Amino acid sequence: MSNVRIAMLGSGFVAEFYMQGLANVNGHEVVLNYSRSTKRAAGLANRWNIPESTTKLDAAIARQDIDLFIIALPNEEHLPVSLLLSEAGRNQICTKPLARNRAEAKQMLAAATRAGKLHGYAETEVFSPCVVKAREMIEQGGVGRVLWVRSRESHSGPHSPHFWDIEKTGGGAMNDLACHCIEAARYFFGKEDKVVEVMAWGANLVHSKKTKGEDNALLVLKFSGGGIGHCELSWTTKGGLDLRNEIHGSEGSLFTDVTRGTPLTSFSTKAAGYIIEKADIDFGWTRPLPEEAFAYGYQAEMRHFVECTAQGTTPRETYADGYAVNCILDAGYQSMRSKRWVRVKY
Repeated sequence: MSNVRIAMLGSGFVAEFYMQGLANVNGHEVVLNYSRSTKRAAGLANRWNIPESTTKLDAAIARQDIDLFIIALPNEEHLPVSLLLSEAGRNQICTKPLARNRAEAKQMLAAATRAGKLHGYAETEVFSPCVVKAREMIEQGGVGRVLWVRSRESHSGPHSPHFWDIEKTGGGAMNDLACHCIEAARYFFGKEDKVVEVMAWGANLVHSKKTKGEDNALLVLKFSGGGIGHCELSWTTKGGLDLRNEIHGSEGSLFTDVTRGTPLTSFSTKAAGYIIEKADIDFGWTRPLPEEAFAYGYQAEMRHFVECTAQGTTPRETYADGYAVNCILDAGYQSMRSKRWVRVKY
């Protein structure tokens, strides 16, 4: 079987992680990198030996020799780029969140469905090896009936200036981080157990000069089966990315922690180089994380999407999942404003 030929649309932070993930995946070739910036496009292409780079999106989409397009672009670009890909009948996957709101996500899902081509929602959390193992243990009955899921995703703030602009992104810390926690909860409970109602709190406690959005938030998810999901989100946590899950059931509990419980501990009086995503310092006591792309799930999700493209099968995370997450986020923002429980509208 010939390699799956990929076009990487984007050249920033998440595109870099996708390339790290793809580096350990067989059966593919990244043949083109698109970016709005000539310099950034060429930079990613040079770092990863991608044969071509371009700033011409229409020309990239028009190519007939590309099997899969990966949308690794800022949030405001997801909708227009996805619609162009669907119109051209292209296989596509998109980074999280799928869109800035429910309405945009609905357009993306509808267009991709009409096109009849592969569409995948690139949510790393549910591909993280420890999260996948936890789900396997749940399926084996290890914790009985899942009752409560608590997830935390926090760091000291976005890495790129555009993330602070809520008009471009769709929201603050909750929009940026809760998409991971929501999908983790849906994965642990089982997607047939829908989120029916939410309650949210959010406030700008530190970064009022940088953003009009919330830099801290709490989101509570009420599932149709009676279970509760508890999401903690922050753009003000020091010490690097904090990524944890707790799953509590009628017969036991599961805990995942890939960033604060790493297998390597370091103390250095001098700068030690890159430590971990969103690290605030690179000296003193640190917890470096080896193989970040593997631990976070980038490698597993990229392998899955490449295999689905090659085999013509439906990914386990599609735009339908991204749409569900956007519906839940929209209800969360409505709750944040009204200070009431809000029903989720799908």
